[in-house]
Amino acid sequence: MTDFKDLAQLRRSHRKFTEQEIDGDDLKLILRAGLMAPTSKGQRAWQFVVVEDKLDLEKLSDAKNLGGQFLKGAPVAIVVLGDPMQNDCWIEDGAIAAISMQYQAEELGLGSCWIQMRGRGLDDGTTSDTVIRGVLDIPDNLNCLCILAIGYKADERKPQNEDKLKWENVHLNKFRSE
Repeated sequence: MTDFKDLAQLRRSHRKFTEQEIDGDDLKLILRAGLMAPTSKGQRAWQFVVVEDKLDLEKLSDAKNLGGQFLKGAPVAIVVLGDPMQNDCWIEDGAIAAISMQYQAEELGLGSCWIQMRGRGLDDGTTSDTVIRGVLDIPDNLNCLCILAIGYKADERKPQNEDKLKWENVHLNKFRSE
């Protein structure tokens, strides 16, 4: 098992994946990490849709104007959903679950990338939610926060550079602008 301090340094966004399929046990561990993520009032109200169908992945890659095209090259996507009427913290809860899944993927040697969908859309005014609902038959009460692209890394990324951490953005007791 990787120490968390190393895992946090090693986890980088990957947008290029090999065609190798993800082992079912590894995918289950990734989903388990999301299902175990802390949530407001212990609601665990998020929903996850696992997408492996290549045609659906391609359609989902077109759910917003920019930044999602690489999804069509991923072997798996996990769509993170929440119901704003059921849970006023659906965004925060979904984000915690998503990053938990990303760290688990990294620990398994897999790459991942968060694709923002909430508040995104197409030039014609169609929202990303509308596109995603149409592709995956998602009910109207659920909104999509993000889609995680997951797969075996086809590119190399250097670990986070410890020297570039912005410690000046950390304040003790009170905010200091000096």
